[in-house]
Amino acid sequence: MNREKTIIRTSIIGIIANVFLAGFKALVGLASHSVAVVMDAVNNLSDALSSLITIIGTKLAGKAPDKKHPLGYGRIEYLSASIISVIVLYAGVTSFVESVKKILHPETPDYSAVTLLIIAVAVGVKILLGRYVKGVGEKVNSDSLVASGSDAMFDSIISASTLVAAIIYLKAGVSLEAWLGAVISAVIIKSGVEMLRDTISEILGERVDRELSLSVKKCISEFPQVQGTYDLLVHSYGPDRLVGSAHIEIPDTMTADQIDALTRQISARVIQETGVIMTGVSVYSVNTKNDKAAKMLEEIRRIVMSHEGILQMHGFYLDEAEKTVTFDMIMDFAVKDKEALYQTVLQEIRAQYPAYEICIAQDVDISD
Repeated sequence: MNREKTIIRTSIIGIIANVFLAGFKALVGLASHSVAVVMDAVNNLSDALSSLITIIGTKLAGKAPDKKHPLGYGRIEYLSASIISVIVLYAGVTSFVESVKKILHPETPDYSAVTLLIIAVAVGVKILLGRYVKGVGEKVNSDSLVASGSDAMFDSIISASTLVAAIIYLKAGVSLEAWLGAVISAVIIKSGVEMLRDTISEILGERVDRELSLSVKKCISEFPQVQGTYDLLVHSYGPDRLVGSAHIEIPDTMTADQIDALTRQISARVIQETGVIMTGVSVYSVNTKNDKAAKMLEEIRRIVMSHEGILQMHGFYLDEAEKTVTFDMIMDFAVKDKEALYQTVLQEIRAQYPAYEICIAQDVDISD
């Protein structure tokens, strides 16, 4: 089924369910003077609004690529998720203020059997809705739906706690309404902050998922000509549009037409098996005509990897005619003084091979 239609249909179901729940809870809360139930109704309304924004964001993100945005509008889904986070945060703060007012100026709740029944039904509906929405979200890779589903599951716990507070009041005469409303509001605020933090992180650009990274590298390395795959960089232009590039080590005996054919085959296989569009496959030439290169590589690798904080070296090439040695070196992000470590390694290699010009590229640990 079309991903966009699935997300929109699921969101509409969420809107309808949350609007009905909000209406019933608001009536029950006002009739029974229960601030906790009213706050729960507000939470349902914010969920419905979130689903509406998910629909709008999905429709906008589905726009076809154009000259101004050649890779499409998929990242709008991240922006819509940010808006949802702000709405949730606002709802939580507003609810908290109202709860504090009720703590300072309490009202006596008045529960009935119908009230308790409606709250109990709301708990069941939220559990079913949450499982359904989250399941669909995972199936179509929609962060917004997964978040909405998880939020609905959590809302069922909130509604259940409201029911418990009502029972405690009926049995013991102790009203926990306003205090429970404050707790619920605090939980909503926490949820909003976490959602906003996660979406901002996605907008900034996160490290590619480890499983995806290993899958792409495995796919590329299965070609017999490829002796190593490095520097995999994957950009997300929406949940269903990933664009990547990588470096590969290949023998220095390969011709231009052979390299061209290889990179085309790699791009085709990667998108078929992982869904990542490879916009660039760059090459490192591996010495095969010089026996001295293998011995130098072994010795230089020993020097480089003897230093704590260096994760990897690759792309080694010896140009005997020009007396140059080049390779890339990856340092851990935890290294505080990268320049000092770089200079130390460089000087040690120069001392070992004074007749050669040593060129080390400081690479970044961008993927697993």
